[in-house]
Amino acid sequence: MNLNKAMVIGNLTREPEMRNTPSGQNVASFSVATSLTWTDNAGQQQKKTEFHNIVAWRKLADICGQYLKKGSKVYIEGRLQTTDWTGQDGIKRYRTEIVAENMIMLDTKGAGATPAARPANSSAEEPTVVNIEEPTSPVPAAPKADDEIRVEDIPF
Repeated sequence: MNLNKAMVIGNLTREPEMRNTPSGQNVASFSVATSLTWTDNAGQQQKKTEFHNIVAWRKLADICGQYLKKGSKVYIEGRLQTTDWTGQDGIKRYRTEIVAENMIMLDTKGAGATPAARPANSSAEEPTVVNIEEPTSPVPAAPKADDEIRVEDIPF
């Protein structure tokens, strides 16, 4: 059995770049930064940031292009894919990216909007929920004690 699964939670480093393939499929490309913080042997806090290239296709690409902005906190789940090509200088180059299969926006509603742009009845504490599978379906109810815990139910 094989498994190719990547899951990252981080912030977009740039606006999603939208493209169309010659066959008409939508593609969104963007980058997500994740950080690791630890304390070294000397007691000093250290921080290392990794940058992950993300590619989303079709309907998920449309949603990413419409809702995600630079700085947005997001959960991305997908598979790793490495492509190679030979550059104009004759050197073989490689790029590893996560092909997104699922995306959950983790920002609160209106976090990127100015207070004047927010609706009067919205609270900055309400999470933004987008269901990728069925964008028009209502938000599911909280799980019962005997239900399985899903990633969508985790509050961070």
